[in-house]
Amino acid sequence: MRNTLLSFSLGITLLGACTSPPENKSLPILGPREPKVTMVDGTPKVDTVYHTIPDFALLDQDSQMVTQKTVANKIYVADFFFTSCPSICPKMKSQMLRVYEKYKDNPRVALLSHSIDPTHDTVAVLRDYADRLGVKSSTWHFLTGNRDTILDLAQKHYFTSAMVDKAMPGGFEHSGAFLLVDEQRRLRGHYDGTNAQDVDKLLKDMEVLLSEKKK
Repeated sequence: MRNTLLSFSLGITLLGACTSPPENKSLPILGPREPKVTMVDGTPKVDTVYHTIPDFALLDQDSQMVTQKTVANKIYVADFFFTSCPSICPKMKSQMLRVYEKYKDNPRVALLSHSIDPTHDTVAVLRDYADRLGVKSSTWHFLTGNRDTILDLAQKHYFTSAMVDKAMPGGFEHSGAFLLVDEQRRLRGHYDGTNAQDVDKLLKDMEVLLSEKKK
C-alpha cells in the first residue's frame, strides 16, 4: 500500500508538472478519469468523468458537523495530521497558517485538517489545538470522526499516505501533503506542506483556481 500511494502521489505530481498550462491560465485536474458516453440527437457524445471527493460528515473543533455542504461553492485545502505528531505536523501547521492568514476572511475558501488519531483528538483537544495556533475564523476546520473513514478518505480519495504504523513516531505514518480541491470537489493540486516554496506555489494556484470559470 505504501509504495502504491507514493507512486500515485509522484504520478499526479508529475502529471501536474507535465500538463500545467501557463501561469494564471488553468490548473490540471488530477486523479483517475473515465469516459461517459451519452446519445444526443442520435449521436454519441463522449464526456470525461473526473475523480471527485465523496460525501463526508465529520465533527470540527466547534462541535459542528462539517460535510460536503460546508465546502459547497468553495475551493479548499485538505491535509491529514494528528495533534500529538512529533515529526512533520508542526511544520505543516506553520505552513497552513500562511494559507489561513491569507484567506481567513474569504468566504470562497476553506481549510480541512483531518485528524488520523481521532481517539485522542477529540473535539475538546482540537479546540485547544486551534486556540494554540490562534485560529479564530470559521475558515479552518480541524476534523475528527471514525478513524477508518478518515484513513479511507486519505488513501482512496485524496491519494495521500495516512496509516497506523506502531513503528513510527506517534504510531502513525502520513505524508505532509496539502491537497487543493475545486468547487466541484476535484483534485487540482498536490503540494508538500513542509516545504515553504511548494506552499508558495499552492498560494499562487489558489488564486488561479479562484479566478477559473467552472468547466
